[in-house]
Amino acid sequence: MGAIKAAAGDTVLTFMWVFCSSMFGLFTHLIVTALGIQNLAWAPLIVVTLLVFVFVFLFGLIGEALGGASFNPTATAAFNAAGIGGDSLLSMALRFPAQAAGAVGGALAIMEVMPPKYKHMLGGPTLKVDLQTGAIAEGVLTFLITFAVLVIILKGPRNPLFQTWLIAVATVSLVIAGAEYTGPSMNPANAFGWAYVNKWHNTWEQLYVYWICPFIGAIFAAWVFRVIFPSPKPKQKKA
Repeated sequence: MGAIKAAAGDTVLTFMWVFCSSMFGLFTHLIVTALGIQNLAWAPLIVVTLLVFVFVFLFGLIGEALGGASFNPTATAAFNAAGIGGDSLLSMALRFPAQAAGAVGGALAIMEVMPPKYKHMLGGPTLKVDLQTGAIAEGVLTFLITFAVLVIILKGPRNPLFQTWLIAVATVSLVIAGAEYTGPSMNPANAFGWAYVNKWHNTWEQLYVYWICPFIGAIFAAWVFRVIFPSPKPKQKKA
């Protein structure tokens, strides 16, 4: 029952995340235009970072309210590999498809409600380089964001707002770095949702670049984290 409840929470949260995060580009455009700062090169970057900060913080609260729900399969796998998550193979086998289904629902929903004049701003990650380069890029980027999140959450500042701000800055920085390679996604569920909308969800490119390599990168990041920050061994009681 616990695994089913976790999967249901993941479905809801991933649906909401894909629906909302797909509008970051539109929100950024509307905000910088309303403020009259669209000609400043740094303005969109600052605005989108603030948007990511606000939404990541809110979704963290919603995820906790849903019993620890997650909208990113690699995050679930990484925390489990780092020895923090309480998932079993069964629960992860239920949660990953649930997250993918939620992403499909979110992508389809935003496509339905978005006004036609703004639909060109929607779209998920796409492969812009050759297959192997894209796979390496997505794996490395997922490694970096996963390691950063583990360090920030487990070894960083205790203030949740400061933690979220650091995660937002790291996320936006890596998205910019990977923009000319894979989008990037760093989230297999989000990539799958948009691939389904664009009818290439059942291709080898989608599986290899946006599922296999991100999982390898995320799990490797968790292992590196455990090597650098080993858990303290419990003290043995004297006889």
